[in-house]
Amino acid sequence: MQAWLAFTGQNGYYYHNELSADQVAWPQKGRHAYDNGDHIRQHYHTWTTEESRLLEAWSLMWTGLGYVNAAIEDIEQVDPEAANITQEELESFIAESKVLRAYHYMKIMDMWGNVPIVTEIAKPGSDLNPATQSREEVFAFIEQELLDNVEKLQPLSPQLLGRVSKAVGYAMLSEFYLNAEVWSGEARWADCIKYSDKVINGEGGSLTGTMMLDQDPLGPYNNTNEDSPENIFQFPFSRQNDFGYNWTAFYAGFDNMKDALDVTYAGWNAFVVIPSAFDAYKENDIRKQEWFLFGPQYEYGTTEPILGTEEYRNQPLIYVNNIRRNTEGQTGQGSMTDGEENSGARFHKYRSGVQKDENYLENDFVIYRLTEMYFNKAEALMRQNGGGATSEAVSLINESKSRYFTKEDWPNEMYTTANFTLNELLVERGREFIFEGKRRTDLIRFDRFTTGSWWDKTPDGDDHTELYPIPYRQVQTNPNIEQNPGY
Repeated sequence: MQAWLAFTGQNGYYYHNELSADQVAWPQKGRHAYDNGDHIRQHYHTWTTEESRLLEAWSLMWTGLGYVNAAIEDIEQVDPEAANITQEELESFIAESKVLRAYHYMKIMDMWGNVPIVTEIAKPGSDLNPATQSREEVFAFIEQELLDNVEKLQPLSPQLLGRVSKAVGYAMLSEFYLNAEVWSGEARWADCIKYSDKVINGEGGSLTGTMMLDQDPLGPYNNTNEDSPENIFQFPFSRQNDFGYNWTAFYAGFDNMKDALDVTYAGWNAFVVIPSAFDAYKENDIRKQEWFLFGPQYEYGTTEPILGTEEYRNQPLIYVNNIRRNTEGQTGQGSMTDGEENSGARFHKYRSGVQKDENYLENDFVIYRLTEMYFNKAEALMRQNGGGATSEAVSLINESKSRYFTKEDWPNEMYTTANFTLNELLVERGREFIFEGKRRTDLIRFDRFTTGSWWDKTPDGDDHTELYPIPYRQVQTNPNIEQNPGY
């Protein structure tokens, strides 16, 4: 049911949480991707109440919430004896659905803040126009739902792949309390640490028997990533079950990149890495080498160049770290309307494998992984310490970062309490979680969403854009919904 949050769609939560931030963009490239200016407005934070993609995100997420509500009502009517299950098992199934509902509400609250709270499906006599409740009230509802149900969940195990387990509930509470100051007005750092520790210590179970960081930089994302020891919650795609992971098309080029990757899907030449985000990685960072398509592209397993099909038709395709036309006198890193088919580094974090791979397109999309708990705890420790680094916070981030440098390079790259700041934590968090749908939320928590500048985005200082507008059609349909301030 988490699919209704549309992490994998071009119009859902993922789209809005990445394309409004400082790492991923969908710029116009020649005659492609203007798309009524949708992606440009996302980057510049100039969206309106009538954005079609925002309306679709609202519809998808609330539809998912409706399905969860229906499931809860159905499960609550089950006779455990007739169903040949115990009362404890029944309560666990109900708890699982309620925690999933809380997850939907957490993401809805993140985007829109002040929304109705609906816990039942519409029936004759139901209030079809529920009123807006404040973000603080929504926060309190989510917290109660989580605290009432998380301990009833089953521990994470291979049998619970893609389902809401106890580890998932703890990870959710870690994220929930990390953002509590933004979402409720009250910091809850100690609670964030408490639930981060529960995941880190394996109290919620694991997929592989022991919860630990994956030492393979591609392990959490590859086409056997159900075996990664650090994955907690993932959407289980499967080509073998006619539901293969195929949204990498957003990141690659056009049909020509099929030959570069030895795959069957065609790219949209859509999302690109913002130049300043790519520059945030050092050249000796293994993530920069492994997680991006950059530079000359070749047919898979050969030195035969992939050729362009648009501005560089019949010329070697070389991805460059700018988004501008390669014309006489052009300098700088370009703009959202100035791109070409070779503009920007491209996504290569999730790899589908080649066509002959027996696990081709079997990648699961990861929602929570252990590394995030390390980062959440480190940030909470530093904020408790007035923003200063503690030895424990530094150790947590170094344990993650050390995976991406050689033993020879690591002494020069490791953090210390003297050089590790909250600002550097935000930068490293960006390097670690790029493409994972978390960046807008992070920037807001660090007060950089409206005050920061990156590439083609200048600060606007207008905090009302930290919440999206309620889609105009919804406000017109339900007279009891209040529009968010500033729209």
